[in-house]
Parts: sequence; structure tokens; C-alpha cells
Amino acid sequence: AAGFHNLLMAGPPGAGKSMIAKRIPGIMPPLTLEESLEVTSVVSVAGLMGVGEALVTERPFRNPHHTISQAALIGGSVLPRPGMISLAHRGVLFLDELPEFQHASLDALRQPLEERQVNVSRVSGSVTYPSDFMLVCAMNPCPCGYYPDRNRCRCTKTQVKRYMGRVSGPILDRIDLCVELAAVDYQSLKDKRAGEDSASIQRRVEKARQTQRDRFRGTGYRFNGDIEAASVERYCALGPKEEKCMERLYSSLRLSARAYHRILRVARTIADLEGADEIGEEHLMEASFFRPSLEMFG
Repeated sequence: AAGFHNLLMAGPPGAGKSMIAKRIPGIMPPLTLEESLEVTSVVSVAGLMGVGEALVTERPFRNPHHTISQAALIGGSVLPRPGMISLAHRGVLFLDELPEFQHASLDALRQPLEERQVNVSRVSGSVTYPSDFMLVCAMNPCPCGYYPDRNRCRCTKTQVKRYMGRVSGPILDRIDLCVELAAVDYQSLKDKRAGEDSASIQRRVEKARQTQRDRFRGTGYRFNGDIEAASVERYCALGPKEEKCMERLYSSLRLSARAYHRILRVARTIADLEGADEIGEEHLMEASFFRPSLEMFG
């Protein structure tokens, strides 16, 4: 939420993936008036404004079912209308059961994720809608959902590999954070201690975002997740010790250039959340753990 990084959560049913996704808008800063007007315009064009509602003031959260058509997800119909990615503008688009979505629909997200807008062309005309959203995805680790727990999972290795292979490569390339969740154990379920509330987390997010606003003032960037490969070295500069740490990570983890840039962007956000001016070794190490697992995706 602080760096506007796209997120993928993988874990068994009941691990809390959907619950976490639904809480993300609550830790993002409130909509500014300009953002509210943008969101209201899209919702109004789609004909979804509530009775007596004049202005949308809450961050959008859109959770389409995996059977959704490409036109409904991206935008379309006979008369061009906003799709889910535009209705999620300035908010969160949550794709649950990611491997179940049509490949064509997921691949169609590539251009909107890069350009933050989508062009919908039909015989009746062509329209450009905003689509500046945070992509949050969730998936099970196998068809039955319980791999690698062999006491419950009966899927073969071939079935698991085929299932994981259904995740679109172009989408996986645009995921900055991949988190593997474990099943909730009994002790955690019975633990009544209160955790950190959303308001407290929101304040930390807003502080990190203010740091980014100061950093990117006068540029086309807003968040660390926006930094392009050509600018990563400038905004994610490393000291001598950090350079050596990154070199070790690059070699031992066999990183690609894209993964290298991804780790630097995430490390920059981790440092911002901690109030650190420079990226440290601990930030790089933590960011490296958010890479998609080789065991999962190969």
C-alpha cells in the first residue's frame, strides 16, 4: 500500500487471503478531492452511482469472479463502457483464484498495468478510461488447495505444475510482492491479543507516501512501484556494502534483470516505511524474500 506494489498471495483455503485483500483499501490514505472526482466520473459513466449519491469518497475495491468476460474486465460492450479495471481506479482490483481466469483476460491487463489507462474501441467509437489500480491476486498452491501438505493433498506433481503454469507470465512479471501463506494453526486461532489496527497502519503508509511525494516531485513518478528500469539506479542507489549484498543475491538467487529491479523497488519502500534515507542490507534481504518462489513457479 505504501509503494503501490502489486501483490500475489498463495496459500491453502482459509489462510486469510481474501480477508487481507479486503483490508488493503482501509490502510491506504483517504481519497483526495481530485481522486474522488475521478472515481465518481468513472462510476457515473458506468451507471453505478447510488440513489442520492453525489461523490464517491471511499477507495474502490473490485472483486470480479474468475468467470468474468474479457469485455467486462477490461471494458467494452456494444457501447464502450468502463470495465472492472476502470471501476477499480485509485483503488484495489482483487483477482481471487487467479489461475482460473481466462488467459486472454489476464494478458489484456498488460497494457493497462503499464499505462494506467485503457483504450476501448468499438464500431460506435473509441474511449480512453483511467485504470490506475493496485493489482492484488490470490491463489491456491494446487487444484485441491493443500499442497505441499501430503496428508491432505492428493494432487500429482504434474497436476500441481500444470495448475501453477496457468498463471499468466506477463502478469507474474508485474508482481512485486509474492507472499506464501500457511494454514492458521489452533494457537493462532485462539490468540485473543489485539493486533495493530488499520488506522495505525494507515498513518505509517501516509508517512511513507509523503516521503515518495517529496522524492518524485517534478517527475512523472508517484510511488516506488512506478519507477521504471532506467531510473531504478537513480532512486534506489546503494552504498558499497549494499552493492556487495545485492551482487551476492543476484548470483545466489539467479536473478533476472527484471527481478533485480523489482527487489530494489521493494527495498526502497521498506526503507521508506522505516524512515531510512538509504537502502540498507537488511532492506535488500527482506525484499528478496518477496520474490515468487522457484518451487511454485519454476
